[in-house]
Amino acid sequence: MKTYRITDFDHPATLTEVVPPVPAKGQALVDIRACGLNFADLLMAKGKYQDTPTVPFSLGMEPAGTVLALGPETTGPKPGTRVVVFSGSNGLADQGVFDADRCLPLPENMSYEHAAAFQVAYGTSHVALDYKARLQPGETLLVLGAAGGVGLTAVEIGKVMGARVIACARGADKLDICRRAGADHVIDSQTDDIRTTVKALGGADVVYDAIGGAQFTDAFRACNPDARILLIGFASGDLPEVRPNHMLVKNITLIGFYWGGYLTFRPEVLTDSLRQLLAWYESGKIRPHVSHSLPLEQAPEALSLLRDRKSTGKVVVTMDPTR
Repeated sequence: MKTYRITDFDHPATLTEVVPPVPAKGQALVDIRACGLNFADLLMAKGKYQDTPTVPFSLGMEPAGTVLALGPETTGPKPGTRVVVFSGSNGLADQGVFDADRCLPLPENMSYEHAAAFQVAYGTSHVALDYKARLQPGETLLVLGAAGGVGLTAVEIGKVMGARVIACARGADKLDICRRAGADHVIDSQTDDIRTTVKALGGADVVYDAIGGAQFTDAFRACNPDARILLIGFASGDLPEVRPNHMLVKNITLIGFYWGGYLTFRPEVLTDSLRQLLAWYESGKIRPHVSHSLPLEQAPEALSLLRDRKSTGKVVVTMDPTR
């Protein structure tokens, strides 16, 4: 079978032929049909992600496919069940073995591509906004990086939760996508002054920041008293500079957030969230936006779309169903 594998961090991943894996006790063998890409894949390829596996391994954190077999003495979705997996890695391959208890059956109306674009992005935004920031109906949510993989889901979920959403993204095309996702107001990060615009709109009660750097500073200065700022990521490459005395004066709460971390100490938080998200999907309240879907042979190009910020929503890699 084919897999897009990292063998050392000084060289790029390559498409490699390997022997298909065999599931051990507690594992499921999955025939992978699609895998969503994340900014974390770019960090993992360089060995700079907090959960980078030991080499060799394959990139790809969220594969979707069909269960082929279960390991000995293993309880899990039966062979033939369509599933999505938060695997952490090894999703860019024709097949993979994963913990059976991480294989989540799909709703009948969910495609493999939508499933592969779903867990990390929607899970991150929902747990961050609901469980951590306690976003309330009528509050103003400012989303930085709003056209990206997680940012666009924050716009959608913010609207479902009853917030007024201000979306900040780069360029007219991305802002139009944000509007279609439900944003009430949009800010062009290339040309508009974030602080001035947000303050003119009444200030922000919750900030969802996947960018960091100068945008964080502008958003911080546009916060209302008692605001909450979610640190989701630092796509700008610049860590934000925080002034604790300003946090004190305005009673601002800074919240660090890593969705995958809950797997180790409170997995029920993720399980409850995914249950709610799948119900919203089935009822048509949310729909993944997949801007690019490329075959496994074009995995380098798919990752470049993320690196060069040429995608909106999610980038998905698909496997040949006729193999």
